[in-house]
Amino acid sequence: MGFSRPNHHMDMKRLFRGPLVWIVLAIVVVIVGSTLLTGNGYREITTQQGLNLLKTGTVTSAKIVDGEQRVDLVLSSDYKTFGKQVQFYYVTPRGPEVVSDITASNAKFDDQVPQTNFFASLLGVLAPFLILGVIFYFVFRSMQGGGNRVMQFGKSKARLVSKDAAKVTFADVAGADEAIEELEEIKDFLKDPARFQAVGARIPKGVLLYGPPGTGKTLLARAVAGEAGVPFYSISGSDFVEMFVGVGASRVRDLFTQAKENSPSIIFVDEIDAVGRHRGAGIGGGNDEREQTLNQLLVEMDGFDVKTNVILIAATNRPDVLDPALLRPGRFDRQIGVDAPDLQGRKQILEVHGRGKPLAAGVDLEVLARKTPGFTGADLANVLNEAALLTARSHAQLIDNRALDEAVDRVMAGPQRRSRIMADKEKLITAYHEGGHALAAAAMRHTDPVTKVTILPRGRALGYTMVLPLQDKYSITRNELLDQLAYAMGGRVAEEIVFHDPTSGASNDIEKATSTARRMVTEYGMSAAIGSVKLGGSNNEPFMGRDMGGSRDYSENLAETVDAEVRLLIEQAHTEAWEVINDNRDVLDKLATELLEKETLDHDQLAEIFKDVKKLPERPLWLSSKERPLSDLPAVKVPSKAPIDAGVVDGGVQSDSTSKPKRTPRPRKSPGIATA
Repeated sequence: MGFSRPNHHMDMKRLFRGPLVWIVLAIVVVIVGSTLLTGNGYREITTQQGLNLLKTGTVTSAKIVDGEQRVDLVLSSDYKTFGKQVQFYYVTPRGPEVVSDITASNAKFDDQVPQTNFFASLLGVLAPFLILGVIFYFVFRSMQGGGNRVMQFGKSKARLVSKDAAKVTFADVAGADEAIEELEEIKDFLKDPARFQAVGARIPKGVLLYGPPGTGKTLLARAVAGEAGVPFYSISGSDFVEMFVGVGASRVRDLFTQAKENSPSIIFVDEIDAVGRHRGAGIGGGNDEREQTLNQLLVEMDGFDVKTNVILIAATNRPDVLDPALLRPGRFDRQIGVDAPDLQGRKQILEVHGRGKPLAAGVDLEVLARKTPGFTGADLANVLNEAALLTARSHAQLIDNRALDEAVDRVMAGPQRRSRIMADKEKLITAYHEGGHALAAAAMRHTDPVTKVTILPRGRALGYTMVLPLQDKYSITRNELLDQLAYAMGGRVAEEIVFHDPTSGASNDIEKATSTARRMVTEYGMSAAIGSVKLGGSNNEPFMGRDMGGSRDYSENLAETVDAEVRLLIEQAHTEAWEVINDNRDVLDKLATELLEKETLDHDQLAEIFKDVKKLPERPLWLSSKERPLSDLPAVKVPSKAPIDAGVVDGGVQSDSTSKPKRTPRPRKSPGIATA
């Protein structure tokens, strides 16, 4: 067993590079200089010893220095104790006695009025300023990371990715085929700009990558640089702004100057919303440092020459808060959405991140991709990494399906809390609560299959029910939303039917169900009393915060109608859940018994339990207006831009078709989880 020895050599080098050594050295130089300038070669003795020497007659000459009360004596020969030249001091009342002794000694004496030494005086005046100057110099030098960067605040902090660094190519990017196709043109232009200029084509000056976090925007930008083989300048939007006025604009100028000198090149600005937000939206109008930085960025993008061959790629999660001047053609000509991958994309991403990992023979990445709808590339990479960690923790050699299933659960709902031991009664309540969710979902006619139910505590949940779609969805119908409301209320209804005393475990169910019902009324036009009207302003101020920027643009009477419609939807969901659970009470009891015995049930076990479930009768045909006659035309689903998360209860109800899935801290908003 070896012991590490501290590197004293490195510690000493670090010490000598610090400002402390230089400060001490400056003080020593001042002291030594003062001593050399003021020293006269005389040895100091006591007053009594000096008077005794005057009385013994060994003094040949004496000098009285006025103002300092000092007497310098020169002896006739080297005195055995003191030497030949000595001096002593006296107090003012003893002055007549000293003069009398000097006169009586018959020695030559002289009076001296001290003259100020010009160099000593100058050094005394300048020494404090020299010391302060040295201190401030090294403090600023250490703050700026060394070198001659004391006055280089305006220099760009962009990091240049060298050609020798490991390159990322489009082969390393999966699940974003459309984005790669758009960026292929950028690569071709940087490699062969003459081909485009010959036909009068102008390459986009800027490319904006937007989408949810973790979808691979930064990876795509690095892949463009790796494919094109050009200098790649990477910087974050927050690196432009400092506490000093004008620094951000100066750094923008310096960054673009460097890129033009090394063209063709790529500038990548991550999180550009840090400097590119709407101007004039915050307190202080347009006179703050961030807006000056944005103005300079707009000028630099307009100042591009057609033949400069410098392309700006930016990434953001919030394209809605960017300034319109930044998004117009001529600046960010091309805007590419990078959304969560579909089933095939998830499989490709898993294959990329599975390289180099020892997967067991029975592992099917396509099955794993089906279990993870709504996951981003970062989520999928985290799943495989968690599976590898679990495998290493159990001293196994291959990553099997058990480790992958546990990894998916950890990413969705957090790690299992083995230390939380529930009482038997609370465990029974949890079993019926989760059973109510699962039974209500299985009895609806427009829900996805229930794939997993567990009563093991995980994250902040006492248990959860997983409902996963068989395929990716890009729209959602009214009946599907009503089914989600029904099985969201299934846990609460099961507690009411079995125990007649509901618990607080359904609070998150009620919250998510109410949110979905309100959006059905105010955003989706799924209420006949309100109609197809969008209620509530969406022009949020980017500096007012998420919960303060909204506005209500409808009357109090209409607000009462909205509340009544939301309550009606929740009551309808409660009634439907009550009906299916009462009709299938024997199935609920069997499911709860199995959960108490096995704690976790998978898809095959649930399918056996639910094989004889009595389904909810079909709902009557819904019309947006009762005055409109019935139509035989089939309903049409309108696709949205991004796939939706499926059936999340407690962990979050399924999102709408027009909004991208939002990730929240644990328990995560993931496909089809109903928690206790």
